[in-house]
Amino acid sequence: MNFYLGIDFGTSGTRAVVINAEGVIQSETQYPFTEKLGGDTAIFVSTSTQWEKALYSLIQEIPQKICTEIGAIAINGTSSTVLLCDATGQPLTEPLMYNDDRGVAVMETLRAIAPPNHTVLSATSSLAKLLWFIQNSKSKIHNNSYFLHQADWLAFLLHGQLGISDYHNALKLGYDPEHLCYPSWMEQLPEIPALPQVLAPGTPVGEVTAEVSRRLGLPRDCVVCTGTTDSIAAFLASGANSPGEAVTSLGSTLVLKLLSQTRVDDARYGIYSHRLGDLWLTGGASNTGGAVLRHFFSDAELERLSSKINPHQESPLDYYPLLKAGDRFPINDPNLQPRLEPRPTDSVEFLHGLLEGMARIEAQGYQLLQQLGATQLTRVYTAGGGAKNPTWTTIRERHLKVPVVPSMHTAAAYGTALLAKQAIIGY
Repeated sequence: MNFYLGIDFGTSGTRAVVINAEGVIQSETQYPFTEKLGGDTAIFVSTSTQWEKALYSLIQEIPQKICTEIGAIAINGTSSTVLLCDATGQPLTEPLMYNDDRGVAVMETLRAIAPPNHTVLSATSSLAKLLWFIQNSKSKIHNNSYFLHQADWLAFLLHGQLGISDYHNALKLGYDPEHLCYPSWMEQLPEIPALPQVLAPGTPVGEVTAEVSRRLGLPRDCVVCTGTTDSIAAFLASGANSPGEAVTSLGSTLVLKLLSQTRVDDARYGIYSHRLGDLWLTGGASNTGGAVLRHFFSDAELERLSSKINPHQESPLDYYPLLKAGDRFPINDPNLQPRLEPRPTDSVEFLHGLLEGMARIEAQGYQLLQQLGATQLTRVYTAGGGAKNPTWTTIRERHLKVPVVPSMHTAAAYGTALLAKQAIIGY
């Protein structure tokens, strides 16, 4: 069995990627969550029933001759997407999604329990959602109920072992990835359901059940592993693997992730670290990014105007491109005003100033991570739509003063397949 399956559960749908031992893609399948309601308005339906249907549909779409050779499976999910289920794994509640902020109602309780500036002190953290469940689902909370992340529950559907997670998903539940345990302050929590046992991402948990093997055509000895989050899976796909290497995601926002030998956490800037083997993946996110560019230009205009910019010449415009006031990283100021003036009449000069400003913010972000103790930057891989703009890449390279290269792969499912491959080789 020489193939490895990675499954990515994202916001708008799911994707499965099968690779061979050399990392070459053998199969790709997708399952969208999008439904059309009322004309052109699209909404994303993401329920546990939808997850289960998507999981099985993805695997059934893989060509049978490939499916029968899959030796390991790993799954990633959106960070802090959680649900409550009973002792048989049946959901007791609908999931709370990664961006659900109803946990704001329990923040006072959470601040009284968790240490200052801890990662869990966010209305969208897993622990905030757990406390919300406790306050609003008391009839469903008992000793035989389980609190699980999206990736945990989906893996359970395949291997049948309930209550197992990984320390990437469990970070925002309060798990301490440095000492590999739940911290003592969590003992102050009120009566809670069973918390998952936490293992390293990519740890073999068990073989697929006989029913899953029969239904989906997977080998009976196919191993299911602990998973990860979607953003870390995308980092794994990039090719970055050495201290000092980083990934910048140039999507609607600007997200930086730097592989470091030292752990860096600073809640003031929204900086926290995930454990990655013996290293730490630290980073932050700025509100600047592609959303600002698309506010002013279409994709065609961006391509046409970028080609007219001399990327080796610095723009004299001192912009901090934001759509509205406020940023957290690398400047922590909720009232920080967008700086987009003066605006030249020449659109090429204006775009040059925007790209230059974003490159400065990116460089400032990596400088801040290093000032706080992270390993010195040596190389930056780039993902997201902005990675396709060679002019922007050259401008960024001038500011970062290190090589800037495209990510080897950008699909989170590919990174998760690598996790499955790593697991089975160790197994």
